[in-house]
Amino acid sequence: MLPWRRALIPLTALLLTAAAALFPAVTATAAPAADARPGSGWNDYTCKPSAAHPRPVVLVHGTFGNSVDNWLGLAPYLKNRGYCVFSLDYGRLPGVPLFHGLGPVEKSAEQLAAHVDKVLAATGAAETDLVGHSQGGMMPRYYLKFLGGAAKVNALVGIAPSNHGTTLSGLTRLLPYFPGVEDLLNEHTPALADQVVGSGLLTKLNAGGDTVPGVRYTVLATKYDEVVTPYRSQFLDGPGVRNVLLQDLCPLDLSEHLAIGLFDRIAFHEVTNALDPAHATPTTCASVFG
Repeated sequence: MLPWRRALIPLTALLLTAAAALFPAVTATAAPAADARPGSGWNDYTCKPSAAHPRPVVLVHGTFGNSVDNWLGLAPYLKNRGYCVFSLDYGRLPGVPLFHGLGPVEKSAEQLAAHVDKVLAATGAAETDLVGHSQGGMMPRYYLKFLGGAAKVNALVGIAPSNHGTTLSGLTRLLPYFPGVEDLLNEHTPALADQVVGSGLLTKLNAGGDTVPGVRYTVLATKYDEVVTPYRSQFLDGPGVRNVLLQDLCPLDLSEHLAIGLFDRIAFHEVTNALDPAHATPTTCASVFG
């Protein structure tokens, strides 16, 4: 095999992993919701939070995800338990339909801020809770830290979040060996570049501490995560933080990066515990039947 072809193998692996696996996949036929999708069960702006669940929940999708496909499992799960549930599309790039979460994280955080304001205005609630998968678990921290979000958010639940970046199991370490590739990622998919370990965005975000006062943080991780690696980089340090490894709750849980956010009911049970800790119940392997 020619040397340049040997070099292309790891490069192709890097780009395909980023494009195909870096955060939730979407189906080819599904279309992202506008603000309200009739019959979806969520994004109902007439929903008024109950005394039992006084804060609306805003779901924040991951890279390459959208406001519908990322939440076909969790949104109905929460809605059926009495929560007002909302989701948004963010980080759209011109000419790229369906696949979102690709724009600069700072700009995506501004879009989240506007969406939270809209949800609070519609529901009359003073605060919201945020639940995000992958980039969607990390990006809200920019909103909390730099855009005034801490005054409007009670809790952030990150499902496999890219809090301290990812090496994609070491593949991102190949970038310096391929001149121009990092510039290409920055130019065309800024969110991917922002999530590489050591990026300027993550350096800024994590400087001075992982958390801000007044917000409760929960991180749900799986040791089988093949995208945000190493998985312990997802965990946060600081007051008001609870880091959870699903396999400590159920050793039989084999969920990887996508499954933990898309359909893992053990993770879903822990989300409800994080949203309502006063009524939390033990999470076990049996929670899959809950």
